[in-house]
Amino acid sequence: QVKLVESGGGLVQPGGSLTLSCSASGNYFRFDDMGWYRQFPGDQRELVADMTYAGSATYADSVKGRFTISRDDAKSTIYLQMNSLKPEDTAKYLCYARSSRTQFDFWGQGTQVTVSL
Repeated sequence: QVKLVESGGGLVQPGGSLTLSCSASGNYFRFDDMGWYRQFPGDQRELVADMTYAGSATYADSVKGRFTISRDDAKSTIYLQMNSLKPEDTAKYLCYARSSRTQFDFWGQGTQVTVSL
C-alpha cells in the first residue's frame, strides 16, 4: 500500500507565504504525475498544480505566478510553495500521486490552509 502524508498547512495573514509538503511511503515503483488539489466548503474541488515525472508543471489560473510546485523523487516528496496568499486560497489542500504502473491515483488526507487577518 501507498500512504501520502501532507504537512505545512496553517493560518496565515493575507500576503503571507506557506510551503506544503507531501511525502509518500509504502510499496510503489514510481509516480508519474504528482500534484495538489484543494477542496472548498461544499466539497468543490480544484486542481491547483501538477508536475509530471519529467518536471513539466501545470497550474490553475488562479494561482499562476504565486504558487510553485516542485518534487524530489529521491525523497518521494512534492512541495507547494505558496506566496502572496489571499483569503480565497483558504481550503483543504490534498496531494495525489499517480502510479506509473497502474495509473491509480493515491491521495493524502489533506492539510488545511486558512488565509485570514
